[in-house]
Amino acid sequence: MSKHYLEYSEEVSLAQEKKIPIVALESTILSHGLPYPENWETGQALESILREKGVVPATIAIADGKIKVGLSSKEMKDFCQDKNILKVSRRDLPCVVALGKKGATTVSATMICAAMANIRVFVTGGIGGVHRGAEKTMDVSADLAELAKTPVAVICSGAKSILDLEKTLEYLETQGVNVLGYKTDDFPAFYSRESGRQVDYKVETPQEIAAIMQTKWNLGLEGGIVIANPIPLSHALDDKEMEGCIEKAIEEAQTHSVTGKAITPFLLSRLQDFTKGRSISANIALVKNNTALGAEVALAYHKAVNFV
Repeated sequence: MSKHYLEYSEEVSLAQEKKIPIVALESTILSHGLPYPENWETGQALESILREKGVVPATIAIADGKIKVGLSSKEMKDFCQDKNILKVSRRDLPCVVALGKKGATTVSATMICAAMANIRVFVTGGIGGVHRGAEKTMDVSADLAELAKTPVAVICSGAKSILDLEKTLEYLETQGVNVLGYKTDDFPAFYSRESGRQVDYKVETPQEIAAIMQTKWNLGLEGGIVIANPIPLSHALDDKEMEGCIEKAIEEAQTHSVTGKAITPFLLSRLQDFTKGRSISANIALVKNNTALGAEVALAYHKAVNFV
């Protein structure tokens, strides 16, 4: 029944027919994560990276009562320019689809839609997690619950450094979510390559990642896998500087009573101001790096599933 709500782009439909690997991309980074025109340029660049590696991109969004699995160039530009796009998580998905509204999918919603479309690899910047002070606010991202039950591998640069990373990793461990470090033992903190916290297992190749994906799901184990890929060294920001900026941004958010869905966009916007745009450049660099790895993982998983 869920297939009724999916609308595939011509490129994605052809890829499914010809059994070409597909990688899912979220639309929230376009509508809420980056300003225009950086969002448009980045969206086009990410899709180009995948195509150049022989993988088909499926940027996922909601419009006209359908889950769009793959956007045309015109549709993507519209999402990048429209300032009234709703931010869609798991709880919003049925409402936004049923009411025919336009929505950009977060990590959790993109995972759901990718799984519906039988896409097993999804690339993003960083996953959500347990917010600082969650012991008082109970502010925990829906991304973590989704990772516990939806069978999609998420390529990311760890979790956003505005979060409580220790509690985020503890939550993932409790839920049985595998956290793999790509060529690293240290869980990356989005803008920074290291957080001082360990991943579950270090992996050296896309083939190792694909083998873990295949084995987990063949064993009948629920849930996704986090593949933490550190930001390129050339774009990594200083840990101490970023921590100072984050603490200042959190104080401002508390002063202005910014909570819920608004908190992450607010904090990221303030970080952009404090770093004079360097956080935006870092964000773009890391998601491009993640996309290149996502393509390699999708190719390796496709080969493992179809030829082993």
